[in-house]
Amino acid sequence: MTNLMARAKEIRLPEESTPEMLEVNWSCVLTFGSRVLLAGYFAQGFGKPSFFGAVYEFTTKDHSIEGEIKLVAISDEYFPDNGHAIAWAMDH
Repeated sequence: MTNLMARAKEIRLPEESTPEMLEVNWSCVLTFGSRVLLAGYFAQGFGKPSFFGAVYEFTTKDHSIEGEIKLVAISDEYFPDNGHAIAWAMDH
């Protein structure tokens, strides 16, 4: 298992999905061109930053909410809010 997949398993992110399914489970999901950006929350303890960023890419030409996407990046660090997590995702 790659580091990416181990990290995904740790924070309960699917390796493959659709934007629609991500939106069912996560509150901050943005389609950004050929990518889907996600800011998620995974508790790290009281008062500790707990938001992470993730990037998915479409695997086909279907960029609708039902298009297939694959996980390509997850932040190693946690952020104080979902805005910083999305900013990280936009940079990756």
